[in-house]
Amino acid sequence: MKRSSVSEMAFDLVIRGGTVVLADGPASLDIGVRDGRIAALGIDLPAGDEEISATGRIVLPGGVDAHCHMDQQPWEGRTTADDFRSGTLSAMCGGTTTVIPFAMQMRGQSLAEVVADYHERAHSKAHIDYAFHLIVGDPTPQVLSEEIPRLAAAGCTSVKIYLTYEGLRLDDYEILNVLDVARAEGLMVMVHAENDACIRWLTERFLQARKTHLRYHVIAHPEIGDREATFRAICLSELIETPILICHVASAGAVEVIRRAKARGLPVYGETCPQYLFLSDEDIDTPDLSGAMCVCTPPPRARSNQPLMWQGVLDSTLEVFSSDHSPWHYAEKIAGGPDTPFTRIPNGVPGIETRLPLLFSAAVNTGRMSLQKFAEVTATTPARLYGLHPRKGEIVEGADADLALWDAERQVTIKNEMLHHATDHTPYEGMTVRGWPVMTISRGVVVWNDGEVSSVAGRGRFIHCERPFPPKSGQSPVLES
Repeated sequence: MKRSSVSEMAFDLVIRGGTVVLADGPASLDIGVRDGRIAALGIDLPAGDEEISATGRIVLPGGVDAHCHMDQQPWEGRTTADDFRSGTLSAMCGGTTTVIPFAMQMRGQSLAEVVADYHERAHSKAHIDYAFHLIVGDPTPQVLSEEIPRLAAAGCTSVKIYLTYEGLRLDDYEILNVLDVARAEGLMVMVHAENDACIRWLTERFLQARKTHLRYHVIAHPEIGDREATFRAICLSELIETPILICHVASAGAVEVIRRAKARGLPVYGETCPQYLFLSDEDIDTPDLSGAMCVCTPPPRARSNQPLMWQGVLDSTLEVFSSDHSPWHYAEKIAGGPDTPFTRIPNGVPGIETRLPLLFSAAVNTGRMSLQKFAEVTATTPARLYGLHPRKGEIVEGADADLALWDAERQVTIKNEMLHHATDHTPYEGMTVRGWPVMTISRGVVVWNDGEVSSVAGRGRFIHCERPFPPKSGQSPVLES
């Protein structure tokens, strides 16, 4: 990693004396910022107009949360608790400086119109920078041949597809069409990999038997369905020769399917989330409806599943650690009263502000994960995979000055009242973590400082993502056989 040799250079901001986490390891360095970008890394840099002492602090690249939901269009009559204002504020206060939520197209909608609406929702509210993933729920010929290429040229270079959910799920034929377009355009394809038929078949049988307790949410989303859908998605991507990322991996079986695909040299990536490392089916299976706070899909598995999930993170089978922040009010989750069936509870948990502290405490502060690895899974790798690097995700000259200063020893007991999201609960209530981001800097501006918010809504910018993979002209290789 290049360090600057600077004698006379004016800086807007200098951050001094911190342990700066670079790609090749931590180093005691100063960071000089000019015009919102990192202009110099070195020792004893010249004075800046503003100076920040980072002595005793770890300086990490600002987090890149590449999987979160906010201000999403109403789905099944509901809308997420967080809009871009509260969602990005919460992210910022948790050490994240870039988010990539989803512009969600349902059947019958124009994808381009959905994205235009999402730009309108975001531009006056976002505290930090953002990009968009495209959810393709209706891959019509116009969407495939016109809208996706046009949106990719405008900086939306990742698409998500669902193998389940009414109104969103695609069949295998439709998936192949999306993969083919992604190959031609150089896009990343994210896959929600659950077997829809398994879910529907089990759910129907449970409802017929009046088995509606929360525990049946987990059973109706079986681990075997995760494995099958993950394997099927990988097979389809192999046929078209298109990279894919399996989202929110929840089970050890799916991890093993991804590991085997990687061993064969396939461009397959994996992502997991806090709920699969820190929650379990026991948190859902409660005597009352409090377990609804932990209902999401795929659901958390048995506690015996967690060590194998951790292994997947630590051996880089799962390269990305995102929040899948999907906030609903608890009161809305149990709107049907004490007998609300599991099928009527909205899926999703909040976690955008607690994502980084949970992992830092459990992995870095226990010695299981290096600071470099922490930066990779929470910032650098998602920035690379979604076309934001080198502008985002790494502390390097020329990058945006997106930084988080951490007190590695600060102990915090998580309580919903201290968080900045708009929902009324956190599934991590009462958990104590060691290590907390005490300052967040977005494009060279301090926006969060040890409990004080100094940002304003609307300062965040849309970031044009580059194509993460080289576009491949011509038809898929299998057609040329």
